[in-house]
Amino acid sequence: MSPRAAQLQAFLDRTPFARFIGMEFTADGDKLIARLPFQEKFIGNRAINALHGGATGAFLELTAVAQVYLQSDLQRPPKPINLTIDYLRSAKGEDLYARAIVHKLGRRMASVRAEAWQGDHPEKIVTALQAHFLVAEDG
Repeated sequence: MSPRAAQLQAFLDRTPFARFIGMEFTADGDKLIARLPFQEKFIGNRAINALHGGATGAFLELTAVAQVYLQSDLQRPPKPINLTIDYLRSAKGEDLYARAIVHKLGRRMASVRAEAWQGDHPEKIVTALQAHFLVAEDG
């Protein structure tokens, strides 16, 4: 694990929500793959065994924050300015994976897209997030 990835792990370990959902990640250089291990408490619709949108959306936001943190030299996590979540298909009751791409990392703001999928099908996106984060240390 790189020093920056270790700092990211320490940040996630200190984040109550990341601990609550059990978020995990692997990093290869500055590329991150996050994992949300399935837990029964994430089921939002038992009739179709679907994950709750709040769990998937929050997981994607954390993934985007983690990617910005990993790619930058920030000493604190970026602050969300705005975000949009697109629920493209039902996420079933199993592990969820996510990746994020930082489209722009400026002095004050970062623009990020994150995508979540299940199983061995990263091309079948279940939820997508577009977000802007404040990255200025004085912000």
